[in-house]
Amino acid sequence: MHKTKCVLAGFAAMAAAVLMPATASAAQCGNNAAGFDAWVQDFKAEAAANGISSSVLNKAFANVSYNKATIRADRGQKSFKLSLDQFLQKRGGPTIVARGKKMKAQNAALFASIERSYGVPAGPLIAIWGMETGFGGFMGKEHTLSAVSTLAYDCRRSDYFTNQLYAALNLVQRGDLSPDARGAAHGEIGQTQFLPANVLKYGVDGDGNGHVDMVRSRADALVSTANFLRGHGWRPGAGYQPGEPNFGAIQRWNAASVYQQAIALMGAQIDGG
Repeated sequence: MHKTKCVLAGFAAMAAAVLMPATASAAQCGNNAAGFDAWVQDFKAEAAANGISSSVLNKAFANVSYNKATIRADRGQKSFKLSLDQFLQKRGGPTIVARGKKMKAQNAALFASIERSYGVPAGPLIAIWGMETGFGGFMGKEHTLSAVSTLAYDCRRSDYFTNQLYAALNLVQRGDLSPDARGAAHGEIGQTQFLPANVLKYGVDGDGNGHVDMVRSRADALVSTANFLRGHGWRPGAGYQPGEPNFGAIQRWNAASVYQQAIALMGAQIDGG
């Protein structure tokens, strides 16, 4: 990983192997809670065969259960059907911009350092931070490992979230995710709501304490977000509005066009454009 990200000896090779299981999946997906417990047992056997230790599996799955709230959220993302104006009103766009300008001033050294290192200005980072969690004020209430496990079991996107579940287990193994962590409905983690696989790939120890703590460290969350954008083609000094070079990186943050436009618009307002 980039800069001071802490990686245990030999972990990088192990993580790559774990994210691409060597054995065929024995765990069968389902569309309701009925088969979930059996799926967990099958998945644990599969994960053990792919190098996850029994102690990590026992800790990680100790309090895992089928999460109905996650399934409801996965089936009903209606806010992305709004117009841009409706979306900004619903998500409190003016408030995010007003608070965002204050957060930029209060954390000026951090944002200046991020821009020097990653080429990403404060505006879009702050817009993402404000949009995702109200600047860390609310990071979600769902049990993270239950949410990711439920979606890995659910047939709609089982392969995608099985990869996320392996990533989450690796974060537990290296001490960067508590088995009791809580977050958003799809397993997003921390102040800017990274999925577990993105924490593995783009997470940065921004405050230099030896861990990537997306929940308690705003530096880790914001530097990691800049690293994500750079990893998706962000070009220092280029514009980030629709049609400009860096809008493509913003598009990789969220698939909903209204969300992408909101980040770009609020980011420009925060940056004073």
